[in-house]
Amino acid sequence: MPAIPQLRRVNVRTPEVMQLVQAEVEVHYRSRIVDALRAAGGTLTIANTTIRLAKQFGFCYGVERAIDLAYAARKVFAGRNLFLLGEIIHNPEVNRQLREMDIRFLASRPSDDELQALQPDDVVIVPAFGAETAVMQQIAERGCATIDTTCGDVMSVWRRVRDYAKRDFTSIIHGKSTHEETRATASRALGDSGGGHYLVILTLDDCDAVTQYLAGLGNRDAFLARFAGSVSEGFDPDTHLLRIGVANQTTMLKSETEEIQRRLRTAIETRDGSPDNFLVFDTICGATQERQDALFDMLNDPMDLMLVVGGYNSSNTTHLVEIAEQQLPTFFIRNASCLESLEQIIHFDLHQKAEHSSYTDKLKGDGPVTVGITAGASCPNNLIEETIVRVFALRGISRDALEAAIPAPPTPADAA
Repeated sequence: MPAIPQLRRVNVRTPEVMQLVQAEVEVHYRSRIVDALRAAGGTLTIANTTIRLAKQFGFCYGVERAIDLAYAARKVFAGRNLFLLGEIIHNPEVNRQLREMDIRFLASRPSDDELQALQPDDVVIVPAFGAETAVMQQIAERGCATIDTTCGDVMSVWRRVRDYAKRDFTSIIHGKSTHEETRATASRALGDSGGGHYLVILTLDDCDAVTQYLAGLGNRDAFLARFAGSVSEGFDPDTHLLRIGVANQTTMLKSETEEIQRRLRTAIETRDGSPDNFLVFDTICGATQERQDALFDMLNDPMDLMLVVGGYNSSNTTHLVEIAEQQLPTFFIRNASCLESLEQIIHFDLHQKAEHSSYTDKLKGDGPVTVGITAGASCPNNLIEETIVRVFALRGISRDALEAAIPAPPTPADAA
């Protein structure tokens, strides 16, 4: 039997390279205004306009690492073809920068033509979400070097679902079946032997369909039709729901994931009389939790509207919108250009799944206005800065006035 090709992973994080990378990344994404405002407590009032930032928002460590590695790869392999599987993260500004660096984008599931075009001298970047095992094997067969930027929290989930498969437990994955991370996790849920199984569920209604089946109230054909495309090959609910372990896409809404865990555990205990056939581990990433918790804390104070900044396909950003819109007018915007005027805001409507231009009177008039701003883990600070500047500008406050009003960061002498 011929040997299975092995991936050629390359380390590009040398001190010399990373020093150059940090300088370039700061130019592209850092914001002096955001840094100063954070250091001053996150709230700034000028005249009758107040901006309030969440205590946690924007780039997390995993995202920063992925971007650093992509920039480093371009420097180390300056004369080579450099490809990226899908998007590095779900933010159009960051992906635009990578395109301008002549990093070519492949589909997250590359076509045969894309794969055949890859040469052994080419370098392929694996995004922060990871990639499916089949895709990784296809790249190895082409002989390409790889730069793996997969987030450590994602790999922790992979270890859990591999363990489930080894113990003959089916993985119930809370996530979006079409999301790159969930597809990558599902491929690991098959286990090292490939004989494991998984079921992906997105909503509490999906969870209830599973619990009803566990209670003997479901129809097999209807169940399989409902979850078509979200189960492993050969999945049989009569066999593969006997022992289940729960995992999740790391960017899901924490409270929903916990409720799914609770309902599934209760269903197994009711069916079996014990929880022995149920496994669960907390696999929501720390950065996702911090940003959700910071938003809940922020919502305890009165505000007139909320702006959530980020890519429309960003899962963790979407959940911030879901949280905020329960309490006040909330607009999901890509960047500051979405704030067209005091009345018109272009934003993504989660319920209609489309971008709209909506009217609001919250920014009009001479009365006091408080605007909350937050962002998911894939949004760079420069986009937050541009949003802050735009809100103040619409309220008649110039950038110069804004910068003059921000307290200077503390010096070492102040700290002493």
